[in-house]
Amino acid sequence: MRAAWVPAVIVAAVTWVGGVPAHGATATVEEQRLDRPVPREILRLSGFDEVTARFADALRGVRSRDAAERVVARHGERLWRRAVDRAQGRGPADGLSREDDRPLYWARLGMTRALREWRPPFPLSDAARNRLIERLEVASRGEDSIRFPAGVRKILVTGFDPFTLDRDVRIGNPSGASALALDGTWITTAAGPARIEAAVFPVRWRDFTDGTLERTLRPHLPHVDMFTTVSQGRVGRFDVERYNGAWRGGALDNENVSRLETIPVHGPQPQWTVTTLPYKDIVAAPTGRFPVYDNTQVTEIPAGGTEPVVRPDGPTEGSTARAGGGGDYLSNEIAYRATLLRDRLGLDIPGGHLHTPVLEFGQSEAVTDPQFEQNRRDIIAQVRAVIRVAADASF
Repeated sequence: MRAAWVPAVIVAAVTWVGGVPAHGATATVEEQRLDRPVPREILRLSGFDEVTARFADALRGVRSRDAAERVVARHGERLWRRAVDRAQGRGPADGLSREDDRPLYWARLGMTRALREWRPPFPLSDAARNRLIERLEVASRGEDSIRFPAGVRKILVTGFDPFTLDRDVRIGNPSGASALALDGTWITTAAGPARIEAAVFPVRWRDFTDGTLERTLRPHLPHVDMFTTVSQGRVGRFDVERYNGAWRGGALDNENVSRLETIPVHGPQPQWTVTTLPYKDIVAAPTGRFPVYDNTQVTEIPAGGTEPVVRPDGPTEGSTARAGGGGDYLSNEIAYRATLLRDRLGLDIPGGHLHTPVLEFGQSEAVTDPQFEQNRRDIIAQVRAVIRVAADASF
């Protein structure tokens, strides 16, 4: 996930209380995009257009905060499971490819908007409503449904929501599609079967500031055999990102908010973290149609210097990060946070970040086309192949 532009200001489109808009405030920037024709068409073609109505109906029958928590959790989990089942061929494809990640994204936003607009028949503070919205986010992203069987190799994979939606609201994210296609699946490795569990994260600075990545991964990293964060990167290529930098470069997120600062984490932090994925094996293996690179380029301010310098072979001693191999946006940040967590927990496991090719459309301006769908299928298949190669080399 690489930034397309770097504004120098922080843009706030709504009034914030505890990380989400206060009750009665304008819908979030993400939710406002729901009213465009393309999201409505994606929901209609996928059959996910009735998700919000069913959720709103369920909320109308709620008479207590405890009941609200149960309804929110149940419907969030249903949405995640429905998207996973559809991606893996256990539900109707309707008018869109099974592997499409966009129905999950837009249906979730319909649910959060419905929850924001809900008028319950009991007192509900802004803080309590915000906790319900957070519960819905967590459940509908698979963040709290990561469960590995005992006695098998365990692989944890993460993806992202679509982004750059104001440039092209049709866009999907092959990393999110890969997470849906891989969640709960098995691969055969040289050391025996391995189970993959996956989750999808938002493209919002505030969620990462609030620790969503650490809360999700910390319970599982000590018990997994390998992990990889995945995001969309460059056109026509995969990259195994060797180095991750402690810097946010200022690009707008899905809420049109910018952050230009050191990545905020608790406690001491290094300027750089390093992948422990078997990048040499991954690059050498025939995993699919797209070339795969070991990307070592970073941007740093050298020790004693004041201006950023691009280094093709990684950071120099004592330098200050300005961009990791994965850039200075949220893909770099998730890679930095996940590998920093690995190191803080003292884990000797393979883990790092994989950038997929950009998911491109053909010449059509429709919400989908054959080239778009074939590109997504090929990227998903190659993500799976890369994970298998990494597992074979590591286990």
